[in-house]
Amino acid sequence: MEKKNDIKKTEDKHLDSALRPKTWDEYIGQDNVKDNLRILIDAAKKRSESVEHVLLHGPAGLGKTTLANLIAKEYGSPLRVTSGPALERVGDLASILTNLAPGDVLFIDEAHRLNKMIEEVLYSAMEDFTLDIVIGKGPSARILQIDLPRFTLIAATTRMSLLSSPLRSRFGSVLKLDFYQPKHIKEILQRSAGLLDISVENDALELLAGCARSTPRVANRLLKRVRDYAQIKDAEVVTAPLVRETLQLLGVDEMGLEESDKKILLTIIEKFRGGPVGLGTIAAATQEEEGTIEDVHEPYLMQVGFLARTPKGRIATARAYEYLGIAPAGNPDNQETLFTS
Repeated sequence: MEKKNDIKKTEDKHLDSALRPKTWDEYIGQDNVKDNLRILIDAAKKRSESVEHVLLHGPAGLGKTTLANLIAKEYGSPLRVTSGPALERVGDLASILTNLAPGDVLFIDEAHRLNKMIEEVLYSAMEDFTLDIVIGKGPSARILQIDLPRFTLIAATTRMSLLSSPLRSRFGSVLKLDFYQPKHIKEILQRSAGLLDISVENDALELLAGCARSTPRVANRLLKRVRDYAQIKDAEVVTAPLVRETLQLLGVDEMGLEESDKKILLTIIEKFRGGPVGLGTIAAATQEEEGTIEDVHEPYLMQVGFLARTPKGRIATARAYEYLGIAPAGNPDNQETLFTS
């Protein structure tokens, strides 16, 4: 069973790569971000310079890695990829930076997980294109300064607030990716269906787009699971009823809420009278990690208006009560918030 799961994960990884847009025209949505990046790249080309450092931030699954690949391809440079957790020591970063060629693009995913020592080394590397290495200890210690080629750093993060101010200030362009509109998700699904060589009815596409959490990664994941179910059922065309059957098996409703999303909302409403309640308390009550709640569940629940953040904690909104079919009878202190959110 474990071997089959590994094979499935490998297959999905290859499919994710195949579905990833290869050109600006194939990249649907985020028009403002694309326009800014095109200007940035075209201007750098005219000056025969490296593209300025770029910071991409926003919820997971919106296309930050894809944009990094497109920037490198558009500029005509190779993309070197790493992540914040992978850079444990200064030597790890030093080995990557010293092997860069002029004009190379370095992509650091999950940049908010860089440790402070790595961030401090990046300051001079990004600004002055030099690498300062301390050799030795105590009175005999000395600093060796290494000149670096002019490169472009692209960093992606889902937790902008965790990046230090000195690091953020060194990026020439800071761009935020927003959740997608349903029409853009539908276009993405149409493109992906063509690449996967499956026929999907318009109603089925609209149903999938509505429950994709406004996120392309989720949309493509659901489409792949629908494709699997259609093959098992020997269905040549994906219909809306077939999509509903697949969603029911996956535990996803037509708004894209999963069981864990509903569990969070029900915990706030039933155990804590609608809130306000702290993140740590919600995590303990639902047996979910705080990071998972904050990065995966909260952004979408807030996007659809089911959850609100206040200085005192999280609150379930009136819309959440209505959607779950529960009469608002929580804490009298937050009733005004519940009905005006």
